[in-house]
Amino acid sequence: MKGKRAPARRARRRTALVLAPALIAGLGAAVPAGADDTSYPFRDPRLTAHARVDDLLSRLTLDEKVSLLHQWQPAIPRLGIRSFKTGTEALHGVAWLGETTVFPQAVGLASTWDPALIRKVGSAVGDEARGFQQERPAGWGLNLWAPVVNPLRDPRWGRNEEGYSEDPYLTSSMATAYGLGLTGGDPDHLKTAPTLKHFLGNNNEADRTTTSSDLRPRVLKEYEEQAFRPAIEADAATGVMSAYNLVNGRPATVNPALDEVRDWTSYGLMNVTDAYAPNNLTGTGSQKYYDTLAEGNAAALKAGIDSFTTDDTNALPTTTAVRSALSEGRLKESDIDTAAGHILDVRVRLGEFDPGGGKYGAIDKSVVNSPAHRRLARKAAADAAVLLKNSGGALPLKASGKDVAVVGPLADTLYTDWYSGTLPYAVTPKEGIAARLGASVAGSEGVDRITLRNAESGGYVTAGTDADGEALKEGTAAGTAAQFDVFDWGAGIVTLRSAANGKYVGYNWSDFVNDQAQPNGWFVQQQFALEEQDDGGYLLRYAGYETREPWWSNPVYLGPTSSDGTLGLVGKSQAARYTKDVVRSGTEEAVAAARGKDAAVVVVGSMPAINGRENDDREDMGLAPSQEALVKAVRKANPNTVVVVENSYPTTLGALQKEVPALLWTTHAGQETGNALADVLFGDVNPAGRLTQTWYRSEADLPSVLEYDNIKHDRTYQYFRGDPLYDFGHGLSYSSFRYGRLQRVDGGYEVAVTNTGRRAGDEVVQLYTHQRVSRDKQPLKQLEAFQRLSLKPGETRTVRLKLREKDLAHWDVTRSRWVVESGTYDVLVGASSGDIRSRAALKVRGETIPARDLSRVTRAENFDDYEGVRLVDESKARGTAVGASREGAWLKFADSRLGFGAARFGARVAGAGGKVEIRLGSPTGTLAGTASVSGTGSTYTYAEVSAQLSAAAKGRQDVYLVLGDGMRLSTFTIR
Repeated sequence: MKGKRAPARRARRRTALVLAPALIAGLGAAVPAGADDTSYPFRDPRLTAHARVDDLLSRLTLDEKVSLLHQWQPAIPRLGIRSFKTGTEALHGVAWLGETTVFPQAVGLASTWDPALIRKVGSAVGDEARGFQQERPAGWGLNLWAPVVNPLRDPRWGRNEEGYSEDPYLTSSMATAYGLGLTGGDPDHLKTAPTLKHFLGNNNEADRTTTSSDLRPRVLKEYEEQAFRPAIEADAATGVMSAYNLVNGRPATVNPALDEVRDWTSYGLMNVTDAYAPNNLTGTGSQKYYDTLAEGNAAALKAGIDSFTTDDTNALPTTTAVRSALSEGRLKESDIDTAAGHILDVRVRLGEFDPGGGKYGAIDKSVVNSPAHRRLARKAAADAAVLLKNSGGALPLKASGKDVAVVGPLADTLYTDWYSGTLPYAVTPKEGIAARLGASVAGSEGVDRITLRNAESGGYVTAGTDADGEALKEGTAAGTAAQFDVFDWGAGIVTLRSAANGKYVGYNWSDFVNDQAQPNGWFVQQQFALEEQDDGGYLLRYAGYETREPWWSNPVYLGPTSSDGTLGLVGKSQAARYTKDVVRSGTEEAVAAARGKDAAVVVVGSMPAINGRENDDREDMGLAPSQEALVKAVRKANPNTVVVVENSYPTTLGALQKEVPALLWTTHAGQETGNALADVLFGDVNPAGRLTQTWYRSEADLPSVLEYDNIKHDRTYQYFRGDPLYDFGHGLSYSSFRYGRLQRVDGGYEVAVTNTGRRAGDEVVQLYTHQRVSRDKQPLKQLEAFQRLSLKPGETRTVRLKLREKDLAHWDVTRSRWVVESGTYDVLVGASSGDIRSRAALKVRGETIPARDLSRVTRAENFDDYEGVRLVDESKARGTAVGASREGAWLKFADSRLGFGAARFGARVAGAGGKVEIRLGSPTGTLAGTASVSGTGSTYTYAEVSAQLSAAAKGRQDVYLVLGDGMRLSTFTIR
């Protein structure tokens, strides 16, 4: 159910959380004082969670309640309460606890368009999280930080792999399904307690703690909130994590909407901060929003935060700050009771205080990576694969053609991402295809093997030959010790894998050592750039992520720094100049492997730690140039070439899309990647994955990654007017499907779909709407319903897709409420947003949005259009104002009713002095009045200003307010 259409259920607010004395007396009369006593009311599963929490709170001291507010909650031995930790990562499998089942990345899971399957995946992940409960390894807990439900509005976002879709409805459908799997589907008895990330407006990594996401009311209500709300309403999540960024000028950590989320459910929510975000708030942090941690923590608690994720396991800074806030009068004990109550409510529902650990207390580690979960991982990976192109029946490959080459930099490896679990095993594409054929296959990674020789001294860069590697040196060693495989990941970044031991070279804060199985770590210190010089030589530049940090002061070039030739960091003028000699051409080797074979499969794509990840947005959307060149060379040598693109985001693909007959896209799909690809490539599985994002042709199709207004800037399939490379919802099949006539039925529409192919296959039927005429700019198409169905050859099934008139609502900024306008709506059904097969017209008798009544107090943020402004915090506690970022910035208030004549303009303004011009028809139209503004000395100190209006201010007109630079406008009236 879409959140904007469902009535909110008022959550019970806990203020003074104390059971009635008579109830406590009745339940606890025979309760001895022993800490291990099981007769306390809070341990009685027959009572409601509220009653149990109230009882437990009444037994805790203030210090004990404060201790619960940090991520690492200590044990309370006198009551027999064990320690508790918030935050086990479980994005696509349980992470960081050892070997677990690793499913496809989240964007891949969503590409199945199959909520039932995703719920099974979530259930498996929840089981595995429970599986560790008997041994409770370090870092384990039942509060899971998943799923990520930020809609993927921009494919350049570094964390694209973590989200589901650019569409909020599809995102919420997947989040709800995954969350219900994690919880077990019974909110009174939780298998695990999932937390939705990251609330709110979090889609850029560049300067992520200091940039502000401008969410005008329509973007907030129609787009951002719609990704989060349905999962909360469905009780598929037990809280949200606040984001790092600011929203409309206010840090998300203190966004009052955190508390408003509680209105979406009748169950308690436990909201947490992102890691170290509380420290960002202070004068010593990046946001500098409050002077002290006590002030910041108090504001976060009042805004709706319950648990502080900061300072790793050290709770002292948090608890000290909260106690200071209490002593300073910034907090009351009731505020602590509220937050602690939310935390304990979740712990009660997890069965922590029930005999035997409750409903799920018996689950043990035997569920981890069980045979059933392995099969599910393989199915999810296969069902998620998207067939982008298939000309001339290039796919499926013929099983009789056993002479196959599998080449490319991702042909015989699997990479994990930052939030992956540890692979219990890895089936690479080459291994999966070989297993499917029952025969060995030719292969090559298609990367060059090189040596680097100092042009001045003649010494070769050499690496250690043992498993742990050694510091790189310049020496005379020959053979593999002086050879490196160069993997090109685009944007000039390469990784160097030592031929001596198969390990990647990385920096360890002092030396460069060949000791890593794959690029990894927070700073990803295995990144280099080979910078060609005018004389044909090369400088070797270190490009680990920490070199982009403002605190980095070291030089970045490599050269000998000791008498034994050990390489270290030096300035550019001291950098060694190297001759790069190719020992083995990767392209030639791949071409040789592919030539004459029945088919060649080229596997290209990304390295998840390098091509965009947390804290690093992508710089471009293309494949690495050397990978494109490899595909072209192999295709020239073998016309039966198919390409697998294995990455985590939409890719421009350049001319490649035209040059190869078949393209298959998959995310990094976990331990079963190779088997799943073989299943699809050979037709054992008929592909039915669908894209959850628009694939653009160029970065030029997109505005800045920092621009959040999809409506104004025509972003995502809903508003994009260009020609995409692949449409939202696109995906081909080895079968063909015919759609019948779209028919209106009670509660929605139905359409008959027939498999007209020779193979059984799945079709994803997608229903979109479009409002033909509206007061406001409307989406070109908007997904309203979908269903994945399986059809045998020749089989016809009738698909019913829900659509109610209230599903057509959008946010009316003139009255700050949802509205369904009267008019004609197109109802479209098809195989993608760009492949519509049947349509109908729906006439709706809704309402007409009246002309604006500006005689009432109007919030400036409720504009219809704008230029040169930012949305800013009206005060530190709540409210949004509009701030002018240049002289002549303007706001449009369309179709305003001024009657027989409006005489006076009044407004609340803050900040810089100047003037507010009231103009009619356009930003440079008739000047109806000017209000002079004296600077208020503070962005949070507002003054009332006014102006007389001319006789032109009458009738129904578009009103423009033109602002001076640095001015803030909160509200205004025209009377």
